[in-house]
Formats: sequence, structure tokens, C-alpha cells
Amino acid sequence: MDTIFAKVAGLDVHQKFITVGIRCRLETGKLFAEVRTFGTLTRDLMALADYLEALGVTHVAMESTGVLWKPVWNILESRRFTLLLVNPRQVKQVPGRESDVSDAEWIAQLLQCGLLQSSFVPKRELRELRDLTRYRAQLVFEQTRVANRIHKILEDANIKLGAVASDILGKSGRAMLGALVGGQQDPEKLADLAEGRLRAKIPDLKLALERHFSEHHKFLVEHLLRHLDDLERQTEQISQRIAERLRPILDDKRLERLDAISGVNRTTIENVVAELGADMSQFPDEHHLSSWAGISPGNEESAGKRLRNRTTRKNRWLRRAIIEAAWAAGRTKNSYLGAQYRRLAARRGKKRALIAVGHSLLVIFYHMLKYDVEYQDLGVDYFDERDPEHLRHYLVKRLERLGYQVSLTPQTEAA
Repeated sequence: MDTIFAKVAGLDVHQKFITVGIRCRLETGKLFAEVRTFGTLTRDLMALADYLEALGVTHVAMESTGVLWKPVWNILESRRFTLLLVNPRQVKQVPGRESDVSDAEWIAQLLQCGLLQSSFVPKRELRELRDLTRYRAQLVFEQTRVANRIHKILEDANIKLGAVASDILGKSGRAMLGALVGGQQDPEKLADLAEGRLRAKIPDLKLALERHFSEHHKFLVEHLLRHLDDLERQTEQISQRIAERLRPILDDKRLERLDAISGVNRTTIENVVAELGADMSQFPDEHHLSSWAGISPGNEESAGKRLRNRTTRKNRWLRRAIIEAAWAAGRTKNSYLGAQYRRLAARRGKKRALIAVGHSLLVIFYHMLKYDVEYQDLGVDYFDERDPEHLRHYLVKRLERLGYQVSLTPQTEAA
């Protein structure tokens, strides 16, 4: 294999040590190869960086093994190295590996021949924003778990609040639960704490709040409500921090433009930008972005036969944000995305329709971030107006199958 890079290093990163494979093509044409082992403490990583610089290494590759690669990357990115984070599957799929060659030597050999492609690793400020948005998502997950625990305890106490109120932890529900914890026993007084449209259900609330609420139930609900308040307070603090970190990456004008997309809110924008960044130059086109995100269907064929068309599981954080936005967009009435969801859900099912709408949202994000353009909705009638003759023929056929004789008259002639 031809040599593409003269001086390279391959790193096999473990929890307690790093194996370093060096391959340097000397001026005489001879190959200098060496394998060394370094620790993973900060001083060891600094020594590793000095060692690579002393040898004149220009390119360094490592596998993306969990989070173990991150401290190594943080130290080496401050030096003048071209770093590559490689998918382990890509390394294993290249044929020709000898059984006695270590992972570090094999990575270095593939890198020197230009056979490795780096994964997308954003800059430090974007990685820090990612940490914040992902932590916020975990806090939201925990809030849901606590809410489910409260619901189970209320069911155990035979309090059927969830059968009357759509949200037992809304403003009215919180007031009732707080009064229960405070010792209020009268169902009428508890039901009278309802606000807004829930007051129309006061008779049902009185019946639902007749219960067997013991001291054990009171203790659990009190602590779970306190835990939930703490989680909500942490989530709010993290959201404020995210807004501060997002401002240098995405200005207010572009943020407002993205907010105009159907089904998209500020949280969605923060999550998507944290995973992708605002610079789309690392993705050649929207198809590469969709494939990288795992929001495009599989395309495996053999002898003209389709083998697999399932989406791949790649960036689960981006996928989660996009699918949540697709779920909201699919319920909008006067929008292209809502029409797309309803059209596909009827034929292919709701799950496939969500993936298709999520793919459309990702393409919209790509073009708006790359070309800095305004969002223009195609309209709810886009699919009908795209091929009206085909739609007319389809609707006539359906009526004829129902036993009707159809005769169409254009509006201009009827007038």
C-alpha cells in the first residue's frame, strides 16, 4: 500500500494505559516503527504529546471507545496534530491484518496509507454545549420517572386524580397534592382547589379524591414532590446556562428563523445545534447529514434485491430531539409537515411517518443553517396541488368503487 502520510501514530486507548504505534518514513526511505505504552494520567498524556512532537508526527488516529478517548483528544488538540477519531467497525473491516499486529500498529498502518476517515468531532465549546443539553435531557427523564412514581402512590391510595385531570402535576394538581400532604382530609375542599377548566369537573374530583391516604403515602408523596421541585429547579438553571453558551454559536436572528419551523421550539433548536453545530461545512450535503444522524432509511441491495431498509442507530440525542419535533409538527393543521405526517401515517404507519417528517426537519435545519435563509412552509395543499390530475383520478375511482356514477364539471363551466 502506498504511503500517504509520512509520520503517523495510532493510539489504542484503554482505561489505565494507552498503546502508541509509531510509523515514520525517514528521509532515507526506511520505515521507523515503534510501539510504546503510556499511562492515562494528565502528566502521562503530556509526555505522550511531547513524544509525538519530538518524532515529528503529523497525524494521530484513535478509536472512539466510549468516553476514554476524550481526555486524550483534549490534550492533543492543543498541539499541532491532525487528529482522527475512527469508528472501530471501520478499522476491523479493512482486510489484510496479521494476527500478531497490535491494534495501535494496525491503526497507524491504515492511517499512513490514508484508509481511515475521521468521525465528526466538534470544537470544545460545542462539546461543552452538548454536555449541558444531554444532562438536561437526563433531568427531564428523571422528572418523568418521579411523576410516574407519584401516580403509582396515588393509585395505591385509591386517589383517581389521573382519571379526571389530564395532568396531576399541573397547577391544580400540585395544589391538591400539597393540601393532602399538609393534612387536608375533606374531598370537597381539595376539589375546590381546582383552577381554570378543571373547575367544571369538581363533582368528579370530589369522588376521585375519596381515598385511603395513610401516613406512609403522605411521607412518600411529600419527598417525591420535593425531589420533583429540585429537578425542575436544576433544569431551569441548566437551561439558562445553555442559553448563555448558545449565544456565541447561534445569533438571535438565526434563532428566530429556526423557531418559525413547524413543531420546533427553542429547546429543539438548542439540542440540534449542540449536536450539529451552526457550521454545516463538515457535511457535503443533506444526504450525508441524514446518514450521519441515522434519520435516513437503509440502502443495502444485492442482485437488485433490497436487503434492509431500517434506519441506523447513531446519534440518539439528535434522533430524540428531531423525533420529538416531528411529533409536534405532525399535529399542526395548516402546514406542509402536518400534511406529510397524515399522508404517510395512513399508508405506512405512525412510526415510519415520524421518521419521514424528522428527515424533512433535518433537511430544513441543514439548508437554513448553511445558506442562512428564511423558512417558507409549502402549505397544507402542497401534495394535492403537485399532481391534481392523479388526485382527481384516484378520488373518482374511490367513489365508483362505492357504487356512485361520477360526472365532474369544472367550476368555470358550472358558473
